[in-house]
Amino acid sequence: MDTDRRRLLVIVPDRVSDIIVKGEYQPDYYNPGGLFDEVHLLMTNDDKPDPVAMQRTVGTAHLVFHNLPERPELIGKNWRWWWKKPLRDWAAPGVELARRINPHLIRCHGADWNSYLASRIKAKLGIPYVLSLHINPDVNPVRRFVHPSITAEQEKHNAFFEYIERTGLRSAELVMPVYKPILPYVERMGAERVEVCYNVLNSRCLQTKSDYARGKRFRIICVGRLNADKDPSNLIRAVARIPDADLTIVGDGPKRAELEALSIDLGVDERIAFRPSIDNDELCRILPTFDLFAVHTEYWEINKSVLEALLTGLPVVINRRHGPPVPELADADIVHFVESSVEGYYRALSSFADDQSARETLGRRAFEYAKRHWDPAVTTAKYVEVYRRVMQKADGRVPSH
Repeated sequence: MDTDRRRLLVIVPDRVSDIIVKGEYQPDYYNPGGLFDEVHLLMTNDDKPDPVAMQRTVGTAHLVFHNLPERPELIGKNWRWWWKKPLRDWAAPGVELARRINPHLIRCHGADWNSYLASRIKAKLGIPYVLSLHINPDVNPVRRFVHPSITAEQEKHNAFFEYIERTGLRSAELVMPVYKPILPYVERMGAERVEVCYNVLNSRCLQTKSDYARGKRFRIICVGRLNADKDPSNLIRAVARIPDADLTIVGDGPKRAELEALSIDLGVDERIAFRPSIDNDELCRILPTFDLFAVHTEYWEINKSVLEALLTGLPVVINRRHGPPVPELADADIVHFVESSVEGYYRALSSFADDQSARETLGRRAFEYAKRHWDPAVTTAKYVEVYRRVMQKADGRVPSH
């Protein structure tokens, strides 16, 4: 093995092929700053992604795929005393793979089977890992049940994922939430080494809005998954009341058919364009051509699409969510908040439609703030600094057993 080549092992629970289809991958996503010469992507499933399509995620680095599918039959078993050996047996081939690769660093995206595996690799081989978190599972659960009353089997399911999440989080050299609302979950799990590290956005295609004059039509864009917590129905109804406004909705989800039917019922289907999927490169290029970005979300997060709009210089209209506000948005005067109602959106949209100065003032103020905090150069430099720091600290490591 070439000892001069810097190697990174990335372990993910995602079906990478699905992300490719959605066009959501940023350039150099798995190799920020081109720091590594060789990137090994290990998926805890049986996915076989297209290597050509995935090359953009690692830049010029050599990319190698591996699979170690999770074992869901373990989830419903008895409590912690039973899990320990089967989980270690499941992880053992991953440990041996890491021994052969001998990476300088491991990166986990999310706390799942992947981070448990990373904790075993660290315990056996001493290879450090960092772990990024992209949701708060206590608020937006993916793996666990949060119903007021859950069954005994669901309780076992929850306990299993609490165990593997906590193990992965506590053993990481650094836990990196991508926004502040994730911090309460990290604190509850007992992780001690934590730094907020924002997502790296599309440096190649993000464009800056230079002209805030509108045309005859007032053009609004909404980006997000179409589900109950991100339902833009009130936004559609507000646009229906503004005859010279058009709305483009980018995203897909279980409410899409209902929303399309709503636009037909309101007689505005010619003014509401639905684009279920759009490549991120294209999205970043077209954002400045719109006059306003508007969205509804009850998620306790600052998502990528909002950051992209802010970095473009688009004025952003967003609802006040139920529950605590998103600190990154509430603590800076960079978005226009509205009540989550038809009237709330209507007043904001109609006001901005008639006031170029207000659009430009908000858009430019947001842009300047976003450049300081979330510009791709800033966020990339943060990850590179973290990676270098962790690898430097790990020099001369001694494996534990």
